[in-house]
Amino acid sequence: MKVCVLGAGSLGSTIGGALALDGHEVHLVARAAHVNAMNEKGLTIVTPTGEEVAQVVGHETPDGIGVCDLIIVLCKAFDTEKTMKDAIGLVGPDTVVMSLQNGLGAEDVLSEIVGAEHVIGGKTYIGGMLLEPGRVKGTIPGKETLIGELDGAITPRVQAIGDAFNHAGMMTTVSDNIMGVIWDKLLINVSTGAVCAITGLPYGWVYQIPEIKEVALAAVREGMAIAGAAGVPLRFDTPEQSWELAREGLGFDFKPSLQQSLESGRRTEIDFIAGAVVREGKKYGIPTPVNSTLVAMVKGREKYNEEYAFKK
Repeated sequence: MKVCVLGAGSLGSTIGGALALDGHEVHLVARAAHVNAMNEKGLTIVTPTGEEVAQVVGHETPDGIGVCDLIIVLCKAFDTEKTMKDAIGLVGPDTVVMSLQNGLGAEDVLSEIVGAEHVIGGKTYIGGMLLEPGRVKGTIPGKETLIGELDGAITPRVQAIGDAFNHAGMMTTVSDNIMGVIWDKLLINVSTGAVCAITGLPYGWVYQIPEIKEVALAAVREGMAIAGAAGVPLRFDTPEQSWELAREGLGFDFKPSLQQSLESGRRTEIDFIAGAVVREGKKYGIPTPVNSTLVAMVKGREKYNEEYAFKK
């Protein structure tokens, strides 16, 4: 299978590297330093049991890659439209485009660009950390990936992708409720992303403070009400389950990606996490005061970073 990962940072490199180690032709579109290191020495994947070097092809742009069997979209959510339009030459008659991004709405954006018939959904709990250009720390064993057709059908193409992921060591389930899976992951991100970003606290501290927990549960509760109005089945029944799933297997010092972005002065994906809950709430006439407040506070920090903190 010829695979291209668009936005191959830590997670995209971990997933792409696993597929390359299993014999697939993998192209990673990433930043220049990472691309140069991978093309010179291969992609080193550090795991709890040692290190492996995957032979991948790095690219700064999608130009020249050609038509692929599978495109995995892992750029930041706010870059999805531009990234996919720039990569339209990778899409052939049978190409599958799959988002594994955070948040809600990427599948709609991709469908508008390449056609809904090319798009499937997915979410993954695999972890990755970029140690240095050309070198990532990957957490794959025991971490679930779920993929599926947007209409819930179990098709040969989605089954083939699931089989390829499983054969490469990534525990993958083909779901007949991928929109529910996407909402599950959204609400897990809602429960901790903004409260960690705003307070600056890692998981170990956030989970010790009852007042923060109450805010987090209220934010998830709003999202659950909207999912119910939309007829989307979730895998959990209470906000507490989402709160607990968010920290499963993660250490005291863990910081979610939204917090990492804010602390490094980068734009966050808040519009596609708590902001997505706010947008969907308006669609169904459900108030979202908690998520609206979280969005406002994160945007305030973003503005401060942009105009002061990271301009020094």
